[in-house]
Amino acid sequence: MKYKLICIDIDGTLLDDQKRILPQVKESIRKVAAKGVHIVLASGRMPAGVESVEKELGVKCIKACNVGTYILLNDECIGAEYLSLETMKSVYTDIAEKYKIPLWIFCGRAWCVTGTDQYVEREIHVIGREPVFTDVASLAGKWAYENIRPNKLLVAAEPQKIQKIYSEMKEHNWEDIDMACSADDFIEIFPKGVTKGRALAVICNKLGINIEETVAFGDQELDIPMIEAAGTGIAMGNAIKELKDKADFVTKSNNEAGIAYAIENYLERGE
Repeated sequence: MKYKLICIDIDGTLLDDQKRILPQVKESIRKVAAKGVHIVLASGRMPAGVESVEKELGVKCIKACNVGTYILLNDECIGAEYLSLETMKSVYTDIAEKYKIPLWIFCGRAWCVTGTDQYVEREIHVIGREPVFTDVASLAGKWAYENIRPNKLLVAAEPQKIQKIYSEMKEHNWEDIDMACSADDFIEIFPKGVTKGRALAVICNKLGINIEETVAFGDQELDIPMIEAAGTGIAMGNAIKELKDKADFVTKSNNEAGIAYAIENYLERGE
């Protein structure tokens, strides 16, 4: 085969809008995995959220979790990036408290929140896991003593408020963070320079695969670096325009088994 690894975003890409893996998609991925192609799930989700999708898919996957800040290969961490505790406290004070929304904090397999709202409750339902409710000052003190730092932060709110927060955060003097919208109601906040594209490069280096021998599927802003880094970048039909402009192909939407369509019509026919 001309490609040795397929890197797939989860929400809006692998899953349809009902958070299901369509049967055609499941079958097509299982077929290429059976031929020895590595499958990577690259997501903003925490490990528990990625693992539940891996289980449903029925294929052993490499997992680039928390926007690629925590990478698991055979359940061993092969790459991790961290934010400072000062940044965590600052984002909480300047954004979460100001806008009266919970701050989501991710570290390895841990998910902590400073409160609850409809978005936290929705995530509990999707992931099937309860967060740890915490106070940022206390958590920062505990983690400072234990030499622990977060991989990623997240804020969630209605799309109009998210756009306002996003604009404000861009003007803030946080030199050690990057951020992107993974959905119209989520802002992911992660260490500067960390992207899904960089995670893909880490995985390829670990496996001894040339990054030109990889394929990536995505739909949102967070996926653009992965689409650019891969040998072949494929945008979902439901992808944002900025990602479609960077992709080599545009397939059908996540609700139309776009991954299966691309594998059958772009990848296998091109061998």
